[in-house]
Amino acid sequence: MIVVGGPVAEAQQQKKIPKIGVLFLGSPSSFKERVEAFVGGMKELGYVEGKTITIEWRWAEGKEDRLPELARELVALKVDTIFTAGTPAIYACRQATKTIPIVFVSTSDPVGTGVVASLSHPGGDITGITLLASDLWPKRLELLKEIFPKLTRVAMLWNKGNPGMTLEAQKTEEVAGPLGLALQDRGVKSPNDLDVVFAVMTKDRPDGFLLLMDPVVTANRTRILDFLVKNRLPAIFESKDWVEAGGLMSYGPDFFDAYRRAAHFVDKILKGAKPADVPVEQPTKFELVINLKTAKQIGLTIPPNVLARADRVIK
Repeated sequence: MIVVGGPVAEAQQQKKIPKIGVLFLGSPSSFKERVEAFVGGMKELGYVEGKTITIEWRWAEGKEDRLPELARELVALKVDTIFTAGTPAIYACRQATKTIPIVFVSTSDPVGTGVVASLSHPGGDITGITLLASDLWPKRLELLKEIFPKLTRVAMLWNKGNPGMTLEAQKTEEVAGPLGLALQDRGVKSPNDLDVVFAVMTKDRPDGFLLLMDPVVTANRTRILDFLVKNRLPAIFESKDWVEAGGLMSYGPDFFDAYRRAAHFVDKILKGAKPADVPVEQPTKFELVINLKTAKQIGLTIPPNVLARADRVIK
């Protein structure tokens, strides 16, 4: 018996173009390089936006209260999977759907924040990449102290509205004590608080500076770096793009590679893999990047033994 329309319907199904929803807390400009890395990763796997795949982009422009609404928009569009980054955006996606697979990139501990049950067995409909932000702060603080031995007080700037950063701030404070460092909590609830923080830091000057990176503070990168250079403060960051923009130094995984790798997770999901069965990936390579131009601007000499260990030196 011939079923009329059967083969046609099957062919149409085969030609269906996958639809990915992407939700970021930041803005297109602040995520430009990472978006390029993700889209580039998709191209390497044969996905071309507008031809073999559709991508629905949603940007909260640094406004966390917009995340739930944007996540619901993606769910209403019946996307095949959602790619997101950062704990607030991950939470919003999980709240919006229990059935659409979610792929994430997170600087926070995804187990500690309750995003996944474990790294090897995520559980539920979510998996992705963790960048081990909290685990690397002892090494970062050691590096900061190595280039500035007199270091005793370090200002820590972070977004208090991000649950993942709250956990990271606690862990960073725990590791600072054994290194003989006192952290000055300079958390902000919105970008509007930066002026107050800068005023406090000018009056109660720290010896050094660290930043817990998330989209809210990243959107204000130029303001932050200008303040640090003007006040000649040694600082260390999680990602090399801060050093490329004028920061002193960074130690951490390649964030852009993580966004490129996220494409492989999306590819697995689109091919039928269940997120619960796809282990969360951790980085295995870490880079030390130093900006000698910035060091000169703030009057700091980087010890030769530290320079020798750098994976990249910006002159």
